[in-house]
Amino acid sequence: MKTLVLCTGNSCRSQILHGWLVHYSDKTLEVRSAGIETHGVNPIAIKVMDEVGVDISGHTSNHVNEYMDEEFDSLITVCDHAKESCPVFPSTAKHIHYSFPDPAKATGSEEEILDAFRAVREEIRIFAKNFV
Repeated sequence: MKTLVLCTGNSCRSQILHGWLVHYSDKTLEVRSAGIETHGVNPIAIKVMDEVGVDISGHTSNHVNEYMDEEFDSLITVCDHAKESCPVFPSTAKHIHYSFPDPAKATGSEEEILDAFRAVREEIRIFAKNFV
């Protein structure tokens, strides 16, 4: 099964979900992630996933247009902006939407920001486990 995960900037939520989907599917899912824009993979997302043994450090931030010619079985949008701005794919992909909080908008001390990323990581973990 081939899955595309979409977010606004392909930096946090989509990257985290990408990592969890690969982890829980034991790499049997073919997963891609992309954004309506590209912001680079957020280093804090990499850090909090590393804390739980999921390495996303090799991920890249990709633009959705890179995947327009590919067929997907499922398309998961992880924020409302991506859902509203998502281009129409010429496929029969099942569209699933779940709007996760954006941890990149967290403010406060370094530990408070890490805690916000960890909370979103866990919310996404549960979604990914149920999806797989």
